[in-house]
Amino acid sequence: MSTDYQRALGRKIAQERKRRGLSQPELARLVDRSVAWVSQVERGVRKVDRMSVLETVAEALDVPLSELAAEAPVVAAAAEELPGAAGLRLVLSGAHSLQAMLHAPSVPFRNHVQEKVAKAWELTHAARYVELTELLRDLIPTLETAVRSAPEDRRPELFELLASTYQACSAALAKLAEPEAAWIAADRAMVAAERAGDPLLMAAGAFRLGFVFLGARHLDQVEETARTASEALWFLADQGKPEVMSLWGGLTLQRAVAASRLNDATAAYGHLSRAKDMAGRLGDGRNDYNTEFGPANVGLHEIAVAVELGDAGHALRVASQIDTAGLSVERRARMLIDVARAHAQRRQVTEATRALLDAELITPEQLQNHRTARQLISDLLTMQEPPASDLRELADRVGA
Repeated sequence: MSTDYQRALGRKIAQERKRRGLSQPELARLVDRSVAWVSQVERGVRKVDRMSVLETVAEALDVPLSELAAEAPVVAAAAEELPGAAGLRLVLSGAHSLQAMLHAPSVPFRNHVQEKVAKAWELTHAARYVELTELLRDLIPTLETAVRSAPEDRRPELFELLASTYQACSAALAKLAEPEAAWIAADRAMVAAERAGDPLLMAAGAFRLGFVFLGARHLDQVEETARTASEALWFLADQGKPEVMSLWGGLTLQRAVAASRLNDATAAYGHLSRAKDMAGRLGDGRNDYNTEFGPANVGLHEIAVAVELGDAGHALRVASQIDTAGLSVERRARMLIDVARAHAQRRQVTEATRALLDAELITPEQLQNHRTARQLISDLLTMQEPPASDLRELADRVGA
């Protein structure tokens, strides 16, 4: 959706609302959205990003849909190839199992492979996707052949390493907006975890699958995957097993984000509250199954939920109170992007730009690859006439 159309649509909605004698709270109730959402749409700072939502607004205002979509219907952003995405897809495309079936390669030493798997997660958390691709280009074929040629007693440990490797691959692909490839990697991770006989590793695979569905906006699948996995884990989580508490908490945060994207504030904040209680029991300093679950990560998700629900003030208040020093740079940068979104909702261009520059400073590759950030930068350019030099330079660096 072009910015001009977005603003024109907002003006049209405001005009028709007033024509019908409706207040913003009354329209918000009719379309099942927040008052902040209606206000932001009318001011042209928030997109109506689904045709079904536009249809609901048109019905509430008693106007033909064609009047609201006069210039063009809601359109998707053009797909762009991001660095690292093509390489990771190719890694997943290799016929590595066939190689193992026809030949008998030597089985690598466990410590050597463990180090590489740990490095894969380090690169994933640092959003260094090009380096990750180079590592996985060798690691995945090595493990795929090893699990088929190793002695029976060594296969479970190798399947565990393979599952963890595919989870890292899925996490990276989800961040690179490659949901189909990320889904393949997550599914392979769950199969490998099952072969290893490790139910918690399977739950970690479900956690990764939830991110795939979030990226693809399959919100009903996010809820179903996270709900069923968290219900299966609850008994052990409630008993206080730390690894299970982390997985349960991460899955519950996914449910919160999915609910916020469906504009269900009650469910979203309810899931956040339960996750916050669990994080309080668990404490800081853990990263079980690369979930980074803990009080700080719950705070990050509360910011994201508040932004999705159009509550910029709440998002900024939470952001001012969080200590993110113990989190990965990927998580810290994601929070800064959400903080920038909150400032943009208030048309605070200078503050939004500053948050994005801070995100770029700690992980430039993530900012360049993050489509939400690039769209946000494009939107900021239209809010400031003329745009400040630091914003223009940032836009040039990320191709916005």
